Amino acid sequence: MPNDKILIRKVKHGCKDSMRRIYQRYKDDLLTLARALSNDKTLAEDVVHDVFVSFAESVGKLQLRKSLKVYLAASVRNTVNDRLRTRKRHTAKEKEFVPTQTQPISPDRLAAEKETIQLLRQALIQLPFEQREAVLLHIQSGLTFKQIAALQNVSTNTVQGRFRYGLEKLRALLDGEVINETDK
Repeated sequence: MPNDKILIRKVKHGCKDSMRRIYQRYKDDLLTLARALSNDKTLAEDVVHDVFVSFAESVGKLQLRKSLKVYLAASVRNTVNDRLRTRKRHTAKEKEFVPTQTQPISPDRLAAEKETIQLLRQALIQLPFEQREAVLLHIQSGLTFKQIAALQNVSTNTVQGRFRYGLEKLRALLDGEVINETDK
């Protein structure tokens, strides 16, 4: 049985039979490793397939320092870790968008929520620009007061004041109170 270096040299010269031999020699061990790392048979099969495709595409540039088995096993480990990280990110994003209610929203509740949103928009429009900007950047965009201060070229204390006054005016407007500009 030819050793890995001979097989790799033949693969570099286009010998498909040598590539098939490498695949046959290592696929079972790599599948076992991928399954153990991922606990997912389908993912393991995909990873091993992708590792061999990548190996076949890059074999011309390959310069092994260790054994081919170690190289392929490291490739499997890295690919499994990448896929699991990607899956974890996607799962986290999907959970963000999963509705917390299982019951459909009633038309009355939907109408009430739309009305509340409209009232909030109208109240926001009535705020002075700097206060509206501070409130929206902090609440909606999630920026810190320090980040907002840098954007507005003012001190952090100024942003905190604008935010606080903006919230107070919003509360008053939504509660139906009228505020004079001289109050704040």
